[in-house]
Amino acid sequence: MAEKEQSKQNRSSEKQTLAVGEAVPAIVEQMVGRTGVRGEITQVKCRILQGRNKGRSMRRNVKGPVRLKDILMLRETEIEARRIKTSVTKGAFT
Repeated sequence: MAEKEQSKQNRSSEKQTLAVGEAVPAIVEQMVGRTGVRGEITQVKCRILQGRNKGRSMRRNVKGPVRLKDILMLRETEIEARRIKTSVTKGAFT
């Protein structure tokens, strides 16, 4: 009985350590454009500053105000945003 409880606790603690990841800093290098139905999302190119993918440049979608040389804290660095295909006419970055 005690062994079952220990194995349950071990599994739950493993899930918590996997779910609680550290954020990775990235610096905004370029404003690509605006996206979203109302233009509320800004697509930026950013360079990863730390972690496994240090030095990698990738596209990310950012909600809210963002400027060049801002530092973004990324939860994950594996998935890159899709490229904006059409010219966007909304927002200040067109």
